[in-house]
Amino acid sequence: MIYVMSDLHGEYEKYIKMLELIEFSDQDELFVLGDTVDRGERPIDILLDMMERPNVYHLMGNHDLLALDILKVLATDISDDNLNVLDENLLEEISEWMQEGGETTLKQFALLSKTQRADVVDFMSDFSLFEAIDVENKTYILVHAGLGNFAKDKKLSEYTPDELLFCRSRLDMEYYDDKSIYIVSGHTHTIVLAGTSKIVTIGNNIKIDCGAAFGGRLGCLCLDTMEEFYI
Repeated sequence: MIYVMSDLHGEYEKYIKMLELIEFSDQDELFVLGDTVDRGERPIDILLDMMERPNVYHLMGNHDLLALDILKVLATDISDDNLNVLDENLLEEISEWMQEGGETTLKQFALLSKTQRADVVDFMSDFSLFEAIDVENKTYILVHAGLGNFAKDKKLSEYTPDELLFCRSRLDMEYYDDKSIYIVSGHTHTIVLAGTSKIVTIGNNIKIDCGAAFGGRLGCLCLDTMEEFYI
């Protein structure tokens, strides 16, 4: 079975319970559509678990991208000393990151060995911006936020990271004319979009961020059966 979930934001317990609920096995595949880091208490623990699972594929989210830029610099040493040599732009990035919930990621990252830090950075550096997979005669385009500045003749490779990771897509957004093509995304949780902590599908637009880190639930969708799971 092929599963998708998004925006775990450090909710390690919900993540583990979800794997148990769907009875995730070596024969299954899981696509995580970005934003595992920040906000919740155990984002690094989630990443370390995923790193041990060859059948878990993590896409880039806006929080992951912001964290990665900073963690690359801090991977070799995290101390008061190296903060003195950070340039002004990076210090501004760190300030923005802290305001967006980066403190929990930084705290856990600081507890890792140098080797583990390097491994986490390497893992995050390989996150893809999008994936397109075929399941049961349907094509699912998996992306963190959606397709910003959408055009029907625009190739996926032509979208910028900003358009894929930061856009705020509408629920009523009409994408491709081909009704067998679906856009699956997270980023804006369904509590905001539709007033519900459930996966929402309108046309070929599937939103799966159910606000796990905002008092909502962690949602997971099986693309083979379209069955929904919640923690």
